[in-house]
Amino acid sequence: MAEFVDSAVKNIDARVAQLKDELAKLEAARAALVGGRRRGRPPGSTSSKTTRRRGRRPGRPRGRRGATRATQALELVRSRPGITIPEIATELKIEPNYLYRVMPKLVNDGSVKRDGQGWKPA
Repeated sequence: MAEFVDSAVKNIDARVAQLKDELAKLEAARAALVGGRRRGRPPGSTSSKTTRRRGRRPGRPRGRRGATRATQALELVRSRPGITIPEIATELKIEPNYLYRVMPKLVNDGSVKRDGQGWKPA
């Protein structure tokens, strides 16, 4: 039984060696036909990240158009000093938790200041 296994392994090894030789010849023939080119970009070419601009389209203005939530909130604070965040949220028909992020930014800009629970123009 051991002789059979040894013989089978030798046959498989011989066939693998033949296939490796044939593969090397086929790869050389292919390279000769296509001129040694590889798929994809040639070496040394620039990547798409450096040649294309991503994000905004040319000519499109940056920033927001119209009134943002911050400017709407600021207008309400100016028209009704002492207004609270829940009242601003009701007027703007948004959730109050969003305004808890917006209002400190307006404080940092120097647009509003806090007065107890309410807000006043700075």
